[in-house]
Amino acid sequence: MRSKTQKSVEQAGLSDKEIRDLVQRTKGVRAVRIIPTSRVVTAPWVRLKCQFGCDGYGRCLVCPPFTPTPDQMRAVLDSYHRVMLIHFDTQTNIKATIVDLERAIFLRGAWKAFGLGAGPCYFCKRCELTSGRCRHAERARPAMEACGIDVFSSARNAGFPIEVIRNRRQCPNYYGMILVD
Repeated sequence: MRSKTQKSVEQAGLSDKEIRDLVQRTKGVRAVRIIPTSRVVTAPWVRLKCQFGCDGYGRCLVCPPFTPTPDQMRAVLDSYHRVMLIHFDTQTNIKATIVDLERAIFLRGAWKAFGLGAGPCYFCKRCELTSGRCRHAERARPAMEACGIDVFSSARNAGFPIEVIRNRRQCPNYYGMILVD
């Protein structure tokens, strides 16, 4: 008997190997792991770190409070079966690469593909908050942490390295995520 995930993969027409191969050929990608959505951790405290630690809070439509809450993100994650957690080189434009990969995966038949980046949005000098409409909606995506995803726990659950950066000489680990099916 086929599992729910196997049925979903067949409907999308993409195997884990096909997706992994596509992503690993992308410039700036160190590694990719496909994991069940149950291994992605969401927590309310994550948005507090955005609110009281990032100057982008409330200034951008892809940052809190305009992004899904942790509970809403958990519901979104639960409507998928697998995600790709992608480890990037430090010089990579993660948001642009995530959107390009999301589109490539979508065009191969995974119609539910949706990407999440890292850090604040830099598409506009000033976000058009009053209209509530993003001028770059086709390219702008929220960061994982903006949606309440605990990137540290999720990366560790996938077997990736991640640690607190204690000084400017340390090289951070950067991650992005694509929800697949």
